[in-house]
Amino acid sequence: MFAEAQELTAETVDFEEMWRDPYPLFKRLRANNPVAWVPQANHFMVTRFDDIVHVERNQDTFRSLEPRSLVHKVMGHSFMRKDGDAHLAERTIVSPSFSPAAAKKIWAEKFRLIATDLLDQIEGKGKADLFVDYATPMAARCLCEVTGLTNVDWRDIARWSQAMMDAVQNYAGDAEIARLGREASDGIDAAIDEMIGARRTDEDKSLLAMMAAGGMPLDSVRANLKVIIGGGQNEPRDANAGLIWALLSNPDQLAAVRADDALWMRGFEEYVRWISPIGMYPRTVDKPTELGGVMLQPDDRLFLLVGSANRDEAKFEQADRFDLHREKKQHLAFGSGPHFCAGAWVARMQVANIAVPMLFARLKGLALDEDDPVRCGGWAFRGVLNLPVRWDK
Repeated sequence: MFAEAQELTAETVDFEEMWRDPYPLFKRLRANNPVAWVPQANHFMVTRFDDIVHVERNQDTFRSLEPRSLVHKVMGHSFMRKDGDAHLAERTIVSPSFSPAAAKKIWAEKFRLIATDLLDQIEGKGKADLFVDYATPMAARCLCEVTGLTNVDWRDIARWSQAMMDAVQNYAGDAEIARLGREASDGIDAAIDEMIGARRTDEDKSLLAMMAAGGMPLDSVRANLKVIIGGGQNEPRDANAGLIWALLSNPDQLAAVRADDALWMRGFEEYVRWISPIGMYPRTVDKPTELGGVMLQPDDRLFLLVGSANRDEAKFEQADRFDLHREKKQHLAFGSGPHFCAGAWVARMQVANIAVPMLFARLKGLALDEDDPVRCGGWAFRGVLNLPVRWDK
């Protein structure tokens, strides 16, 4: 990279403060330094909406493939880090599990049964931490069904997912975080090896069944299931808990969704814009190019900060507010372009059509526990860390 570009865009970042609250930094960068070189991370931070869309629409200039990335090292070479025909071939194999039709005809009833069981367990208690007791097991149990890893306890899925997510943002090189990431990866490999040869019916549309039927190589099966477990646990879990929190914090908007079922989905889309559970993904420059006024060179590495882009003032009015009534516009919570999140429709079905509406229907008088405040954290992956609530028994 050009020394001049480095000097012009140098930015010191406090990653601990960024984990607590990244939005002041994001706002400053969007205004003054939208493609900022961050020496601590050896990456440029890209913060504006239009710049990220430009990157995603130009795969010949900005590639997903990056063997040096922590995602590659922790999970293997998944389709998330492939481009062109290699990406399309593997995505095509898994698409029957993720289509809108599959979400409606295959997964909806399974998800509804899981939500019913979880609500049966907690309804009589009158209080709970819904992050622990509802959002986490809901996401993990649904993920067992969708992946086909029904030989695994949901608690293992949740633990493995979190360990891998911690490992892929372990930029400080913490040895224990790295060890737990490897342990999670090994656990998933063992679960896949146990199930990959299982006899399946034609009705089995799980990811493992689709991968086996499509002849996907074992290394790709392992890598792709790991990246799906990472995103497929964290995003629905955090959207589930976060949307409940956002609605309880905005009684007028909760009243609106109770009066109009169509607004549950609007609430979901607004929450994932507002918080962006998966708030960052990387790209690598493949040829000399200019972005946001900065000259980039081959092998320069980028953090695409969709958590910033989704609060870009140039795109969204009063972007720091949760407002399900805002004008409907494209957001980047599921990415953009060929790498748009394959599981978006399944996540929408799980959270907006089933888990959150069913919870509000069952738990009467639901309210936040004022004695135990909700906490949020993260920037690459961001969401609520707890959700203490009370309701009428």
